Amino acid sequence: MSAARAALVLSIVALAFGAGAFFEERSAAPPAAKPDGPANEPASYAPGLGEIMTAIQMRHAKLGIAGAAGNWELADYELDELDEGLDDALTFHPMHKDIRQPLTELVPTFMKAPIDGMREAVKANGAEKFNAAFNSLTTGCNSCHQATDFGFNVVTRPTSAP
Repeated sequence: MSAARAALVLSIVALAFGAGAFFEERSAAPPAAKPDGPANEPASYAPGLGEIMTAIQMRHAKLGIAGAAGNWELADYELDELDEGLDDALTFHPMHKDIRQPLTELVPTFMKAPIDGMREAVKANGAEKFNAAFNSLTTGCNSCHQATDFGFNVVTRPTSAP
């Protein structure tokens, strides 16, 4: 066997043993335990407010594009998903480290009426009503951002698909 071939075989064997050790260490580690739960129960995951808001931003954009295309079924779906995202924000982050007033008060103040108006517009299946409601929804988002000192994060009407 040539020296180069022997080196290649040794490298492959070393990689195989290294990978085996890596996976053995990874699988041997017990899952993190909840403070009050059993040792074999994994810790729960709570998405950060930024992750939730990023998903809401995508839903806002898809809602706008669906309405512009007259795809009312998709618009209805995206509106429900957007609303669920806001509920998640309130569930996981009723208070935010940098916001003085609870999100549980701010979000309904700025978003309930625009979301209700958006629901009516989507059910009406009309572009004019949808556009007015979408503008109101976008204004609600930006007003909430202003009230929470996140006004630098400006929500706009989508100009292309995400």
